[in-house]
Parts: sequence; C-alpha cells; structure tokens
Amino acid sequence: MTKSSAAAIDRAAAAGGVLISPISAWEIGLLTHHNQPNRLELGRDPEVWFQRVLGERGAAEAPFTFEIALAATRLPGTFHRDPADRFLVATARVLGIPIVTRDEDIEAYAKAGHVKLIVC
Repeated sequence: MTKSSAAAIDRAAAAGGVLISPISAWEIGLLTHHNQPNRLELGRDPEVWFQRVLGERGAAEAPFTFEIALAATRLPGTFHRDPADRFLVATARVLGIPIVTRDEDIEAYAKAGHVKLIVC
C-alpha cells in the first residue's frame, strides 16, 4: 500500500467512511478454504478476522442491495465478467465512494472514468 493510499484510507476512517463489502468476505472465505490450492493464510478464521476489521474505528459493513446487484449487470463501458469484481465496482458506483484495490482490471476501469479508485 502506498503512503498516499494509506493516508486516504485513514482520512475515510476518521470520517466514519470505510465500508467493507460482504462480497469481500465471500471471496476471502473461498480463498482461505482448506481445499483451496494456493490457499490464503490470514492467521485466524475469516469470521474472526472480519469481526476484528469491522471493530476498528471507522469501518462498517457495506450494504448489498437489489440496486447494487442489478447495477453489477449494467456496468458502463467494458469490464470483465468476474461476478465478485462486478459486485464490488457496482457497490462503489451506487454508493458514490472509491474502491480500494490493487486489481489491474478495476484500475483500468477506473482510468476509463467508470469508478473512483484508491490504489493500494
């Protein structure tokens, strides 16, 4: 994470504005599953990890609504078909907030002007 992205996240947290998508929990749950090749190691159960993150100042669970689900099917421009990334981008667009990621596809989509981005 760059210093500028960390500072942007800190400013958002201080303003009570860091939202964590339930889709991120789903993705991390899949990546940490014991049958997953190249398994992600968090050092603790994903539920415990998310509860700790959500307990930090300024962090809250982002909503996942019908509006966001439908927006994920109607993203403007060209974007890949990964459903999780589509839900994350749609959440940021519907809520009018930047998405924090290092995903190159999302970064390219942001450079095309379709979503606000904080690169980490």
